[in-house]
Amino acid sequence: MLIADWLGGFCLLAGALLSLVAGIGVLRFPDVLARMHAATKPQVLGVLLLLIGLALRLRTPSDLGMIALVAVFQLATAPVAAQMIGRAAYRSGRIDRELLDVDELSGR
Repeated sequence: MLIADWLGGFCLLAGALLSLVAGIGVLRFPDVLARMHAATKPQVLGVLLLLIGLALRLRTPSDLGMIALVAVFQLATAPVAAQMIGRAAYRSGRIDRELLDVDELSGR
């Protein structure tokens, strides 16, 4: 039990730090694509680490079920939200097309 508590505490701390870095990235990055990356990649990993830390600390079946539901919901919604934000930014002209390596939507 002691090892699980320490590992849970480490996951909670690492998840909180990753979420903090994601928030700072959203505020500091200059363009939509970089902000979108900061809002999805480290934030999702941070939330998953927080959930793993909670699961290691709580250990009851009802809590583990709820944590699993939150993790699945987070993994299902974050990529869709990022895709929708990127598409809206592209359509409204807020993306510098010089930064794109491949522009698959240029012909539309």
